[in-house]
Amino acid sequence: MAAAQGRLSDGAGGMDEAKDTENGGREADSAPLPFRAAVDALRAARLRPRIEVEPTPAPKRLAPYSYALEAAVVDGDQDLADGRLVLLYDPAGHDAWRGTFRLVTLVRAELEPEMAADPLLPEVCWSWLTGALHTRGLTYGEPSGTVTRASSHYFGGLSARPAASQIEIRASWTPREGVGGVPDTAAHLASWCDLLAQIAGLPPAGPGDASIVTLPQRRGPQSR
Repeated sequence: MAAAQGRLSDGAGGMDEAKDTENGGREADSAPLPFRAAVDALRAARLRPRIEVEPTPAPKRLAPYSYALEAAVVDGDQDLADGRLVLLYDPAGHDAWRGTFRLVTLVRAELEPEMAADPLLPEVCWSWLTGALHTRGLTYGEPSGTVTRASSHYFGGLSARPAASQIEIRASWTPREGVGGVPDTAAHLASWCDLLAQIAGLPPAGPGDASIVTLPQRRGPQSR
């Protein structure tokens, strides 16, 4: 699986290199009960087909406890989109989060240059994130993020390569805590996978999702 690389923002001004990690932050089995329950729900979540999810090392300086997953929307042996989702937990709470949990994500996909030039694309991509959460009835607070589009043009010995454009969503939000102070992380993961599928150009998961607008003019899948 092609893991999303780069920096992840915790929504509170703190930044951490994705490579500066340790397996699962502190070991989940020795963490406080709310964090263990939230991680267990992530591990047990049932997700839509064509999305492969697996644990990945988590940032270790964003919060006392963290757990991370990487995912890819696959088509055979090729990726249509990929991303990374990090669950942060601070038992003492965090003023900027307004809670004890925080979800942080990086999602990216290749686009056709014509689609990347659409001036409304950033707003549309952000609405996909918030819409995915709302569609599943999730309550959250303090959303923060950026939508970035980049283009690469090749010259000289690389001039045979076609121009490439990429969209990237970086975001964080505070999930509402439920019974025992534990948010419904499985539902948040499912919403995040809905976002991945949408940016990859997959059709809605079911007839009830017909209002979701998928990304047109997707660039061909990338080799894994």
